[in-house]
Amino acid sequence: MAATDAEFTPETARRREHSGWCWYDWANSVFPTSITTVFLSLYLTTVATRAAESDTARNGAAACPGGDALQRCDIAVLGWSFPAGSLWGYLLALAAVIQVLVLPIAGAVADRTRDKRKMLGIFAFCGAGTTALLALVGGQNWLLGAVLFLLANLCFGAAVVVYYSLLPEIAHADERDGLSARGWAFGYLGGGVALALHLMLYVGHDALGIGEDTAVRLVFVSAGVWWAVFTVLPLRLLPGRRPGASSEGPVLRAGFRQLGATLRQARRLPLTLAFLGAYMVFTDGISTVFKVSAQYGELELGLDRQVLITTILIVQFIAFLGGMLHGWVARRLGAKRTIMLSLTVWIVVLSGAFFTQQGEPLQFYGVAAGIGLVLGGTNALSRSLFSQMIPAGKEAEYFSLYQIGERSTSWVGPLLFAAVGQATGSFRLAILSLLGFFVLGLLLVSMVPVRRAIRQAGNPAPKVL
Repeated sequence: MAATDAEFTPETARRREHSGWCWYDWANSVFPTSITTVFLSLYLTTVATRAAESDTARNGAAACPGGDALQRCDIAVLGWSFPAGSLWGYLLALAAVIQVLVLPIAGAVADRTRDKRKMLGIFAFCGAGTTALLALVGGQNWLLGAVLFLLANLCFGAAVVVYYSLLPEIAHADERDGLSARGWAFGYLGGGVALALHLMLYVGHDALGIGEDTAVRLVFVSAGVWWAVFTVLPLRLLPGRRPGASSEGPVLRAGFRQLGATLRQARRLPLTLAFLGAYMVFTDGISTVFKVSAQYGELELGLDRQVLITTILIVQFIAFLGGMLHGWVARRLGAKRTIMLSLTVWIVVLSGAFFTQQGEPLQFYGVAAGIGLVLGGTNALSRSLFSQMIPAGKEAEYFSLYQIGERSTSWVGPLLFAAVGQATGSFRLAILSLLGFFVLGLLLVSMVPVRRAIRQAGNPAPKVL
């Protein structure tokens, strides 16, 4: 059940739980930052390009066109051929579809188990181990890298479902915006520190006497170790077994039944679903911009990889400040108004990305700074606001729907980006096409009466919304 005043442990124990909850954001942020956004996106594209060039040479065709942003040599899987440069966009879309199919069951099972902390550990350690195994990818075996990424990404999403569901169990309604913003900000700080260390390894690979590919593989191993080691802290600090939950009988089968009941119940909360629909739209734009930013900078703007990695590092630390700023603003304006303000900034920043000139790192830095200010705070406040709109005792199930909502549309942005880039031969129009997610998301959020949605779910509304 969600926490009430009477159920809270003494103040020091509660602060301990809040600290532990924030530490998991620190632990897992290495995956979306160092792996998904920077090193794997670029490395796997390089490996796929090698395979495409090898197949082209073996077939006696001309070499891949030099300077083509999409690397027009094709790779093939299951009879489907596509440009090597489009691999990452299509892979992100497939990863989203897989999560949509699996995460609902993870959430239903989590709400029926007595020990969410144990489930969090299982998913996190499996994801960390699979991330470390990405070090096996090399040469031309891009398919192995694709499979390992899909598995790691699935574990990442399942752990996030359990992690999010703990928020209403450890924090009051009036605490959640601040705690969620602190957690997200702390996560960006952790991701930034990890990326800084990885950048030092990558840039200094010659001084260490290792090749560039070897340096990237060491990044994969160290990212997995980082995720696993720092997960130990929240596992020690978060609450363990809950006396109110039931784990008797076949939990997986019961999880399926409970999921069906949750889906039927959710239809009686149309305002909660309306907010979820708005979130599905704008979070797809946010995740797509973050995931393709390095590819856009390298292939469209012609920026050096070290510039790109340094830029993303800067974004991480600005995102820490931006997350804390969102929490401060939300305490004064309310979560809904702050989210709307943040989406407006996204529209301005993304327009600036379209007009950024090729080979101009300073302009790219300016766009990156704008992204950093709104990157974490938008999703952090959405997470805490949604936690107010769900019935007590159904936290993991509804947050699995939250994740499904995010994942069920998160393939649209990468697919649109890849398809527009493939059709036009340029990623500039592809980045502009993502504006629609933020404009539509802003309109949809503005129409949701969040205070009524919170009361409809049977929860007390915070003082400021």
